[in-house]
Amino acid sequence: MEKLLQRFLNEIIKKGAVEILTPRAVFRVGDGAQTACAIRFRDDRAALDLMRNPEFAFGELYMDGRIELVRGTIYDALALITRNLARASLPPWLRLLRRTRDRLRRFKRRNVLTQARRNAEFHHDLGEQLYRLFLDDDMQYSCAYFEEPGAALDEAQKAKARHIAAKLLIEPDDEVLDIGCGWGGLGLYLAQTCGAKITGVTLSPRQLDVARRRARQAQLAGSADFRLEDYREIGGRFKRIVSVGMFEHVGADYYDAFFARIASLLDGNGVALISTIGRADGPGATNSWITRHIFPGGHIPALSEIVPSVERAGLIICDIEVLRLHYAETLAHWRASFAARREEAEALYGPKFCRMWEFYLAGCECAFRFDVEVVFQLQLANSMDAVPITRNYIPDLEARLRAKENAQAASRAAP
Repeated sequence: MEKLLQRFLNEIIKKGAVEILTPRAVFRVGDGAQTACAIRFRDDRAALDLMRNPEFAFGELYMDGRIELVRGTIYDALALITRNLARASLPPWLRLLRRTRDRLRRFKRRNVLTQARRNAEFHHDLGEQLYRLFLDDDMQYSCAYFEEPGAALDEAQKAKARHIAAKLLIEPDDEVLDIGCGWGGLGLYLAQTCGAKITGVTLSPRQLDVARRRARQAQLAGSADFRLEDYREIGGRFKRIVSVGMFEHVGADYYDAFFARIASLLDGNGVALISTIGRADGPGATNSWITRHIFPGGHIPALSEIVPSVERAGLIICDIEVLRLHYAETLAHWRASFAARREEAEALYGPKFCRMWEFYLAGCECAFRFDVEVVFQLQLANSMDAVPITRNYIPDLEARLRAKENAQAASRAAP
């Protein structure tokens, strides 16, 4: 068994090295460099499970405690593996496994309204306590925008809201639809700082409760209306539409319906901003461990999957921005915060859940830092003249919004 496992791992780990401990042996795999970490297999079956389906089984085994890191962290192990698998010449058996998974993904796309609600509740209704352990104060559960290296997470999440608001060119009293509003942070920023009238929709009852409570506490209930609705149920017309971190849950078979809905909800001279995690290397299946335990029904799209549906809806793409390492930095902050408060998390959810969450945060950070995951921000409109013809307005509006934020903060601090 040990020799088979060693050969198997040597096919994957070509750069760097890791020490492997089994019930009967200790050996190293890789190029002979200093080992980044040491992994113990606690039973023989664990090695067999890993070799059958490594991309799924590694997370399962770590979550169940059947493998453990005796030196280094799960992030160290996943960073080493991701570096080796990203853009590499994969072993034939792993190429076959990926091709099979990619072909089967078309049969797992059912995302009717009832399923969409169940998927959202599965992840987002875990409880406010969990998310407050690692998110910023504003509870933004999406990619931050790091204007400067080393920026604090709160600052980077505020910069994200500012950047999006500038792209949307929001003016006071604009009717704004926020699809997938989460805990309300972006909507409340647009209401408070930009003076917009917000309609925010979510499929998570717990997110809805938090968003409504925050609106009342900020005395914005009259200008920020949060609802439990799917994008397919929304009526009316809006000057601006924003969706951040929700499109990943739409499902590839529903892209035409999603963008047709955006086109019908958007005013003739309106602007929409869709921000989504995406793949830089073309269409592919989302990691099966993630879809099993973290985001059921999720699909990470390539730009080539999105654009045809935008075109069929008759929408005009005014701007596309690709944020590359911003989500890696965001996840690094989340991972560090979760680790610092792990005892609290374990008291709430137990050790197995904590190992699952650690694997999720570390694996996603590695995917953005070393592999092909990015964030796409698409600015869309129904008309050619909906936004200025150069991008200079974005930093100009960001500067104005920053000044307004500072003035509001000074006003709140004044006796």
